[in-house]
Formats: sequence, C-alpha cells, structure tokens
Amino acid sequence: MTDLQIAKTITLKPITTIAEKFGLDSDLIEMYGKHKAKLPLKAIDRKAAKQSNLVLVSAISPTPAGEGKTTISIGLSEGLNRLNKKTTVVLREPSLGPVFGIKGGATGGGYAQVLPMEDINLHFTGDFSAIEKAHNLLAAIIDNNIQSKTASLMIDPRTIGWKRVVDLNDRSLRHVIVGLGGTTSGVPRETGFDITAASEIMAILCLAENLKDLKNRLGNIFVGYTFDKKPIYAKDLKAEGAMTVLLKDAIKPNLVQTIEGNPAIIHGGPFANIAQGTNSVIATLMGMSHSEYTVTEAGFGFDLGAEKFFDIKCQSANLKPKAVVLTTTIRALKYHGGADLKSLTTENLEALKKGIPNLEKHLENISKFNIVPIIAINKFLSDTDEEIQLIKNFADLNGIKIAVADVWAKGGEGALGLAQCVIDVIESNISDFKPLYQWKSDVKTKIETIATEIYGAEYVEYTAKAKAHLNKISNLGLNDLPICIAKTQKSLSDNPKLLGRPKDFIITVREIEIAAGAGFLIPITGDIMRMPGLPAHPASEKMDINDDGEITGLF
Repeated sequence: MTDLQIAKTITLKPITTIAEKFGLDSDLIEMYGKHKAKLPLKAIDRKAAKQSNLVLVSAISPTPAGEGKTTISIGLSEGLNRLNKKTTVVLREPSLGPVFGIKGGATGGGYAQVLPMEDINLHFTGDFSAIEKAHNLLAAIIDNNIQSKTASLMIDPRTIGWKRVVDLNDRSLRHVIVGLGGTTSGVPRETGFDITAASEIMAILCLAENLKDLKNRLGNIFVGYTFDKKPIYAKDLKAEGAMTVLLKDAIKPNLVQTIEGNPAIIHGGPFANIAQGTNSVIATLMGMSHSEYTVTEAGFGFDLGAEKFFDIKCQSANLKPKAVVLTTTIRALKYHGGADLKSLTTENLEALKKGIPNLEKHLENISKFNIVPIIAINKFLSDTDEEIQLIKNFADLNGIKIAVADVWAKGGEGALGLAQCVIDVIESNISDFKPLYQWKSDVKTKIETIATEIYGAEYVEYTAKAKAHLNKISNLGLNDLPICIAKTQKSLSDNPKLLGRPKDFIITVREIEIAAGAGFLIPITGDIMRMPGLPAHPASEKMDINDDGEITGLF
C-alpha cells in the first residue's frame, strides 16, 4: 500500500486522548478539529526538560529523494515507547513546495507516520500561512515607506535584501520588478520571491523562546541602508508589533499522533541548506518537558542540519543532546560510491564499499561534538543481506553501535533494536555535548572551522563581495553571531558533483547575508536555490479528490 492508503487504515484517537497521554489536561489545549491541537507555551517546564534525554536523528549525504530521517525518527519514538520509555517525537512541518514538487510530504512513511497525514502535509494549522503573511507585511511596509512623502526613512532601494515569500515551487518568481504602473503604484525596483521555508521569519519563529523574544527578534531584522548609509531595521519601521500579532498562534507548537497512538509535536520548517533546518526551540522544549526521551531530526546530512542544530539551536537554547542516530541507506552509499541513480536497487557491493567513506566522515563529525553516534540502516526492500552485512562489519570494526531499522514495514516493532541501542548509549552516560566553536570567535574563524572540520575543505576563499560583507558585519557590530552556511546538500563540499568523501577541495564564500533577527550570519557557497522550480512531472499531477472529499495521490 502507499503511505496514504496505510494512513487511511488507521482509526485516529481523539486529540484530547493524545494530550492526556502526553501529560496535559484536555482543557489546556486549543483544538483544531478532532485530531490536531495547539499547545500553550505555559506548558513548557524548563526544570523538567533538563531531565529529558534528547536524541537527534541525522543522516549521511542524501540522494535527491532523501534517506528517511523523519521515518526513522517516528519509528524510533514508537520503538522507545514499546520499551516503556515515555517518548515524544518532535518534527518540522512540511512545505507545500516539496509536497507538490518532487520529494512529496514529510510525515514519515509506511507504518512510521504522523497523522492526520493529509492535514499535516497540506495547510495543517495555518503556521506557514501566518509566517508568509508576516514576512510579506514587512515587504509591503518597506515599499510603502519608500513611496511615502511624509514618513520616509529615506531607504536606499538598492540596499534592500528583503524579498517576498510564497509556499510553492515557482521559478518564475525568483526575479521580479515591483512598483510598475506609475507614481501611485510604488517605486520600481528589482526584487523576487523565496519559498516560505527560506524566510528569515521562519528561522526566527524556530529560535524564539516566547512572544517577547519573538517580537524582539522580528524588530532586529536588517532591512537595508538609508541614502546616507544609516542601517535600517524592522523596528525602525515600527513593523515588529503587527508582525508578532500575525504570529500569535503560529508560535504555539502543534500536537498530533503517530500511527501507534503516541504524541507527536510538529512545528516550524526551515530548510537546512539555507537556515538551521530544525523544528522550533519551543516545540523541542515542550516535548522535553513531558517526556523521558525526546526524538527530533535535522534536515539533510549531518554536515548541514545537524551542525546547525548543535552550533546554533543548542547553544541558543542551552540544549544538551545525549545521542545521534545517523540514518544510513544502502542506496545512498552506493550512490556515493559511483553507482547511477537508476541502478541503486541493484546489488553492488563494490559501489557500496566505495561509498562508505561518506558514512565514515559523518561519524567523525559527530565525534567532534563529543556525542556518541548510532548507525541506523533504514531498510529498503531492495537491500540484500550481503550489503547489510558489509555495513555491519564496518560498524563492528570501528566499535559503533548499529541496528537495521525496518520501520517502514513494521513501525515500532522494526525499531526495537535501534531503540535499545539508543537506551544503552544514553544510560552509559558517555556523551558530553560541546559545540564546534564559540560564538565570540571572529567570523572568518567560525566559517573556516566549519568548512575544514565538518566539510573537510583544505581552506576557504572569499570573493571581493564576501570580503566587503565581512566589513559590513563588523561595522554593524554583528561579529558575535553564529554561522549558518548555505551549501548544497548533495556533497560534503560546495560542489554537488563531488560525491563520497571529497578531499583537497576549496570552499568559496560568494557573499554573506545578515539574518540579525534570527541571530545568525549566512555565508553563501555554491549556487543555492531559495525558490525551487517544479520538475517536468511534479507530484501534483498524481493528486486528485473525489466528490466525497477523499484525496488520492498524496505521499
């Protein structure tokens, strides 16, 4: 059966029942129908959260289809609950761009899903819409101020980096001109659209710890300069209050359920090749406040989402993870060993051997944070016993715990071995999290530490534009912000064609964007797409709905 067909066979429990299992009285939740709810921020208990065991699920460098971190995260949480460890899985919300594009939804797969699958993958509780509106409100306020004859801050339109956003893949909107139509229609200028998941407001929402913090961060969004070189922030336009009003409900995390009837929290959805790639601090703390174990995931490979999870989110919110589950697939290792994408379901031990250095590098990276890794082989039907054994031999040789996770087919039952590995690691109390760098280091040192230590680069080059941006960052007094490198997810390098474990390569920083509201700097490497396009045959072609409202083709 397809994921959607499996989801439809499950009889959902009332969300009030799930809330009570989570540890909250049903009167405290804000219901969105029978099976979704918002959780109040007052339900976060920092003292209790410190007692929870936080587990991060990451992955090796992925194939274009992804390696199933969400599926593993959900399956692991089911397995831990089966072993009588009260566990909550905390995930990001899906973006409509990938849902209708090539990757599909982000609610897991098979018998390791969060439900209601259709609602979560579509409009859910309206968080993305609220983020989109808050972002575009600031864009409208900026253009209105440029147009104004009485309240103008004299913003130089050439310095504005704030685009508009929409939660769809639409390449035609990447570069646009606004303000055409005469003097009453605004001042013409070049701009464009990003996808909503790439909005700085998405990143801000996922790092804010309460409404006050959210409003302060929104006010700190850097807009541009005046004609006399004075920096302008959103607070100078008096925009942060109204933007916070639009986000008053979106800041609350969403409670849903897994296939096996366990609590799941889904909140926020920043991309990991552009932003921090993890769910909100609020959602993570909410899960930790009411769970013995909290399982969360970070986008793309360990070099992207996980590094940012550790160096940005964990430092910002004072979180200390206890273990990392590294999602590994035989198909991805064969891909990194030189096998063609079309042949990944065919046994190829030689390509698998050649791809293992990619796995090896990610394991080395985990150790740099003083965290114990566990390899989870996300099992596919095409995997052979010989291929699985080859990876097990590698793990045994290096003293690393490993488990085959057959969660797509078996749900929590297929994750019992993995869950026990996680319990063993945490109860051994070996992990002692430490970040890769200190925020107070200078900007170049932080960039170069990530590039050389995590990516394996020989050194970093900066274009003239990037060097000018370093000066701008210094002049604005933002040197102490952490680093969120924008890089391809397809390679450890900034070149998507360098698969496996590339060596002796150079990382080139083309420019550095300022996300002062989110509280980080974004060095841009390679060609990063903030507004994806649709493939020749997008997933939307297979979607339909009948007269009874039954959806088909969603995955």
